[in-house]
Amino acid sequence: MQEKIEKQLALFSKRTISLDELERIIQPFVHTYEEFAEMVLALEAKGTIEMVKAKGRTIRTPSLAFQYRIHKHLLTKDYHRELQRYQNQLHSAIQLDEYYGKEPSIWERDKPFILKIDSYLRTHDLPCEVTAAPERSMELVGDEKWIDEGGGREVLKRIGLFELLRIIPVSDPLMFAINPTNVTRTSQLHLIVENKTTYQALLPALCGTVFSTLIYGRGKSVINSIEQFSMQYPIQADHRFYYFGDIDREGVSIWYSLSRKIPVSPALPFYRACLQKEPTRGKEYQVERAEALPSFLSYFDLDEKCRLSELLVSGLYYPQETLKTWELQHIWRESDWTS
Repeated sequence: MQEKIEKQLALFSKRTISLDELERIIQPFVHTYEEFAEMVLALEAKGTIEMVKAKGRTIRTPSLAFQYRIHKHLLTKDYHRELQRYQNQLHSAIQLDEYYGKEPSIWERDKPFILKIDSYLRTHDLPCEVTAAPERSMELVGDEKWIDEGGGREVLKRIGLFELLRIIPVSDPLMFAINPTNVTRTSQLHLIVENKTTYQALLPALCGTVFSTLIYGRGKSVINSIEQFSMQYPIQADHRFYYFGDIDREGVSIWYSLSRKIPVSPALPFYRACLQKEPTRGKEYQVERAEALPSFLSYFDLDEKCRLSELLVSGLYYPQETLKTWELQHIWRESDWTS
């Protein structure tokens, strides 16, 4: 009983806990005030909780503090022992190392799924055949949406299994055009553009560039469909990706999300050409993604950073269509992309 209570204290969101909050945790395990007080005093004596002196104590007998400080570092020891116990019991392919640095609540949330995965591995071991995410998800936990929509991908990565389970992502195919003159190169460049208009404008110039492909991003779709690249373009080479999208909060966010999947640089010659034009007002409704803009701006020089920051704060933006077809094609052909 005390172990269950201490586990809930370890999961408690704050470092201090009121007597009322403590009662809600302990109440399911006791029937009388005396039993409740005995349990609280036992936790006090063990050092798991400590009275916050400034809040005082009740006048009831036995007397309890109105507020306690939770010593979570003591509770963590039990948490780590539990992780070690499970590590010794689970299939050898399941690794729990990452949980030692995370809140116990994450382990508690993931544990039921990990036990199901353990059961699957003990029966089938690691798969030899590649399988689509919904099918593998159904095999592992009995829910076809768990990997793609239920946080399963993150759980599998935490326990070191995502790559080993040979999962094919289910996403729309990646749309791109190929420059046949460059497909045999050992180092290849690929340009991803956000919008259809820009894709169509650049397409006639593709074979006159140093790029191997022109990829149509379809807005946010590319964030998932880029996972198909190696299967749709199974050519061994050093692949370098560039991205060009609208200069607005959404466009920056798409680039940032994509950069979390693959190394991809902003296509600076296009963005810098936009900055020479007059911006457009609108899209104030778009929500800024706090971590995206600083990462995006790190590719620009100081003056450009200031201009881009002021632009987005003031509700202005540059659509890709700011650049005319001839300008897009000229920039793509004539810019230095390899230095």
